[in-house]
Amino acid sequence: MPQRPTQSASRNDHLLANVALLYYGEGLTQNEIATRMGVSRASVVNYLREGRERGIVDVHIKGQALASSSLSREIRNKFGLSDVYIAQYAESGDALVQTARVGAMALLDIVKPGDHLGVAWGETIKNIADQLPNSPIGGTSVSQIIGAMYSTRLPSAEACSIRIANRIGAECFTLHAPAVLSSAELARALKEEPTIKAQLERLDSLDVALFSAGDCSGTTHMVEAGIASASDMHEAIGLGARGIVCSRFIDAQGRQINVGLDEHMISIDIPALRRAKKRIMVTAGLAKFEAAAAALRGNLVTHLVVDETLANKLFES
Repeated sequence: MPQRPTQSASRNDHLLANVALLYYGEGLTQNEIATRMGVSRASVVNYLREGRERGIVDVHIKGQALASSSLSREIRNKFGLSDVYIAQYAESGDALVQTARVGAMALLDIVKPGDHLGVAWGETIKNIADQLPNSPIGGTSVSQIIGAMYSTRLPSAEACSIRIANRIGAECFTLHAPAVLSSAELARALKEEPTIKAQLERLDSLDVALFSAGDCSGTTHMVEAGIASASDMHEAIGLGARGIVCSRFIDAQGRQINVGLDEHMISIDIPALRRAKKRIMVTAGLAKFEAAAAALRGNLVTHLVVDETLANKLFES
């Protein structure tokens, strides 16, 4: 069988670019990068050198990059996080796309061989899936953590899970149920079906959870996908909702707010999400500030990926 050098080179390019981003963009030391990636410091030195020699890295020292590195550390300390990744972009650029690109690189840093990864849905998660290179991580599995829904604008939850699983060479477990049922009785019955019950039980043992934060506006994906109605949103806001995480409403302290809609849903809940060992939240834009801040206060996040504008707002809060 002939070898396929193009794929191998692509994966190596990604590795070199990732190391360069951590070192030059986030200001991590070579020892910190080595610890994070599970390699020796000498390997990191070689990666940085090779990146420069091959033209993958073009080093320009800017005060903005140093400020970003400092900001990352400050946010990490403020909220007690394991790591913070900050996406920088030009004024003409797309904050969501760039943040998702950094989120894809972060995902490959954080997921380790043998990990069980839970994947949410939405535009941010879809963009992460699109940005992921083919980088198999041995022995991994992916579980869809929110039931299926219909949206003319967004990919289904199962499509996001399948795409990410294919990119990292993982076994994929989709959730064979709608995200929201027409009645609470039907939802309870479906949760007791052996196949669905087994799939939901898998969500209690996640090593990693990947999700975003949604705001409580009338244009949120929850409404657009038909999961929540205007009256559901009104009820949740009246009870103090400040954001949406994994299709669950949370208050300013990141606690789940139980509304009537919850009885109709098939999705991971906030306590189960919090039990995941590593919890990656990727979100962009000032509109997501309240939701992101609430999730951080509620200890729902261990690894944060945000754009620089939102990062500054979170630090100042």
